[in-house]
Amino acid sequence: MVIVMHDERHERAMSSRIYTIRQLTKEFSVTARTLRFYEDEKLIAPGRRGQTRLYSSRDRARIILILRGRRLGFSLAEIREVLDMYDGKDGEQAQMTHARKKFEERIQVLERQKLDIDQALRQLREGIRDIDAALEGKPRTPWPLFFEQENIQAVPSRPFAAKS
Repeated sequence: MVIVMHDERHERAMSSRIYTIRQLTKEFSVTARTLRFYEDEKLIAPGRRGQTRLYSSRDRARIILILRGRRLGFSLAEIREVLDMYDGKDGEQAQMTHARKKFEERIQVLERQKLDIDQALRQLREGIRDIDAALEGKPRTPWPLFFEQENIQAVPSRPFAAKS
């Protein structure tokens, strides 16, 4: 059995860990430009040693939240609100309530998108079945009928007039 001891020295060492831009770009599969953009947007604030950016554990945690928020479709403004909530010393009730509301709204949007995606997948699978059946010589599918029913009127072509 392994017992993990958390003492103040371990906590300080973990919270004072420094990361380079290269380490973070590899860890999160993002470009250095992405991290500099988040810095420009004031979402992270790496320290500097000369021209070298030095990212703290706090910056790393914020990058995790930013990337998770982006994957879930949150805007940078919405991500900033969530990050500000985490920065609150006492986790202010109003900020947490606001963040909860944003999360609920995002869940609703994602649920709607999920329904749309499920429907699209069903339709595409049906299309593949119809195409496979047609390729195997089974009765015609509605696809040709669909295209045959369109009334496409061609624009009459006019010969080019010769210049005099």
